Parts: sequence; C-alpha cells; structure tokens
Amino acid sequence: LLEVFDFARIAHHGQKRKYTGDDYIVHPISVARIIEMNEGTLEMQAAALLHDVVEDTVYTLADINALFGHDIATLVQWLTDTSTPEDGNRATRKTIDRKRLADAPVEAQLIKLADMIDNSDSILEYDKSFAKVFIAEMKLLLDAMDKVVNTSLMKEARSIVKNAKT
Repeated sequence: LLEVFDFARIAHHGQKRKYTGDDYIVHPISVARIIEMNEGTLEMQAAALLHDVVEDTVYTLADINALFGHDIATLVQWLTDTSTPEDGNRATRKTIDRKRLADAPVEAQLIKLADMIDNSDSILEYDKSFAKVFIAEMKLLLDAMDKVVNTSLMKEARSIVKNAKT
C-alpha cells in the first residue's frame, strides 16, 4: 500500500480540500482507513487511496492499471464519474453516475459509502446550502446501491442522511 499512497500523494500534490484547506490526500487516506476498519481488502484500500485520481489529476485509468494492476484499476473505474457537463445539468449527471454505481461490485459500493461518509463531515459543517443537495443525492445513491444493504457502512451512511440538519 505504501507505493499506492506515494502515488496518490504525488498525484494530488498541491490540491487542497475545498472547505478545510487541508492537503487533498487527507481525504483518500480517510476513505482508505474507513475501508480498512471495515475489513476491506488491500485492493479495496488501494482503490480508496486512488478513487479521485482519474477525476482530479492528470493520471488515467491506464496509468493506474499499468502501475497497480487490473483489479485495482477496475475498482477505480467503477468509482470514477463518467458523466460530463455535456450530459446535462447536475441532476442528470448524478443520475448517470448513480445508475453506473448501482451496477458496481460490492467492493466499489463499499468504497463509495466510505467516500460519502468522509465527505459528509465537512459538507455538513461548512456548506449548509450545498448540504441539502448533497444529502438528497446521497440518499438516492444509498437507495441504488443494493449490494451493501446490511453493512455497517450503509447503516452509518443512512444515519448521516437521517440525522443531517439541512
């Protein structure tokens, strides 16, 4: 995992978290830790570290595949939004990405849960206006990800949605 961490850290170098100003790598580390604490495999932890690389850096799925193998690259592919601004407004784009994640393997769905759980903290704290949109989108996504229904991560995510003060 150290190689994957080093790659993710370099890929996200100079990027900052929107609300906190923390180095961006803090988020993928948090997502990977959530996966580790929920008995995720090393491949899942690696994909968690890399889950935003393709969307937010110059690196591609081909790069991840060449460096870390097909299984990790495939998980990252499931976690990478495929919608584009040309597809329409935010609601339309989120629908496209939600439908894809509904078909994703359980491992990718668990990583997505960890991603949403980690993102929800700062969004709920720092952006009350966007939190309403985020929580509504999160609920729709939770409803679509039926392979992880009885997991502790799903229960935690549903609790966030239920208790969010938006």
